[in-house]
Amino acid sequence: MGDMQGAAMKWTRLSAWLSLGLAACAQPTAAPSLQKEIAVTETERDEAAIRAEMNYRPVKWPLKFKRHNFGARCYDTLYCSIWYGGMESGDERPSVPSSTYGIDYLDNWNGGMSFDNFPPPAEVTWRSRDGLTHKTDIDVAAIFRDELMLHNVPREEISDVPDGRLRTNPSILLEVNDRTIRIYMRARIPTKRLQIPGNPYSDVRYDLILVKTYNY
Repeated sequence: MGDMQGAAMKWTRLSAWLSLGLAACAQPTAAPSLQKEIAVTETERDEAAIRAEMNYRPVKWPLKFKRHNFGARCYDTLYCSIWYGGMESGDERPSVPSSTYGIDYLDNWNGGMSFDNFPPPAEVTWRSRDGLTHKTDIDVAAIFRDELMLHNVPREEISDVPDGRLRTNPSILLEVNDRTIRIYMRARIPTKRLQIPGNPYSDVRYDLILVKTYNY
């Protein structure tokens, strides 16, 4: 009698488990399109929460900088030395003409050394292709005395940033090219729209701006 009662209890438990399993299987599942919509909504909600927490705001205008990166290059010289902020750049040996690299020879050029605004003037000494020796000081502080970032992005196209502060250092670039010195600025500016449609990493512009030209 005891064995029959035990078997009955086991059967009751088994029936309950089966019922629960069938009930779970019978629950309706969201359609794939609905699931995708839910996922997108959750992602947007997460992004909104992050932006709120980090206090994203329109950039403070105008864009200014207190630190900058510096870089120097020499082309078509017999010797070239640039001292800036206690560091030297240049070529002790003859450098090739910029035409060797094509019209885009300055693409992707950025400053590698970072400084507070501003070290003393850059000291430039070089021999041009004709063999003449030149020496000059380039007063970077005077050129950029207003500490404004130079760029080509309209204010309304710049992305919101945490606390409205654009935490990026522009690059100030010095090119010695035979008997010419050119000063450029390149600043990384985040944009609301993708610069290359379909490329999620293209929400930025990094234009090279020619600021000053000296001929010797």
